[in-house]
Amino acid sequence: METLFTVLLILHITAGTISLISGPVSMANRKGGKQHRFTGKVFFYAMMLVSVTAVSMAVLPNHHSSFLLIIGIFSAYLVSSGYRVLYLKDLTKGQKPQQLDWLISLTMAAFAAYFVYSGLTGSTSSSFGNSNVISVVFGSIALLLVAKDIRKYTQAPADMNFWLYDHIARMVAGNIAAFTAFLVVNNAVLPPVVAWLGPTVIGSAVISFFITKYKLKARKSTNTEELVTPI
Repeated sequence: METLFTVLLILHITAGTISLISGPVSMANRKGGKQHRFTGKVFFYAMMLVSVTAVSMAVLPNHHSSFLLIIGIFSAYLVSSGYRVLYLKDLTKGQKPQQLDWLISLTMAAFAAYFVYSGLTGSTSSSFGNSNVISVVFGSIALLLVAKDIRKYTQAPADMNFWLYDHIARMVAGNIAAFTAFLVVNNAVLPPVVAWLGPTVIGSAVISFFITKYKLKARKSTNTEELVTPI
């Protein structure tokens, strides 16, 4: 069992390192370009391996960790839903989500409810700070994101660029998860709550910046088209 844990840990650290590098590089690359797509896929697969190994280690006997379970499940949901939305661009035109999309969202909903319940009842265990507060916070964020998923699956989004904004938000959030895990594990200075939630605060500002940028760009493009369209 210890050998299995060691192998999983090595894979986890390796994949985590790759994701910490490829994530920011992908964000810096021109959106939609060849390099962005390549580094984005590297980040996606690295994060999925991070998640799988995290969850696997979290459920091993004598190694149970609510920290790994929360980060593992939440990270897998963020990057998988952020990747899948690229194939759901036509929801505005009546496209229906596939069973895989529902499975991703509903699985996250179940775990998110568990995280919130565990945090509120004080049953979350971790050596990394106030895990009950963290469990409630991340579980609540996940429930809000799942609610957004269900809304766009059942009601056609009004904005044709919804998929771009969702993709940006979920993938940057995946980066947040990677940096949160790195900071929490290696933190020796910051208060635990700051280490846990600091990347979320900073990352949320990054998400807001990029989404606002592309919304303004889309609005400018629309206005330009209106000006040149014959009456």
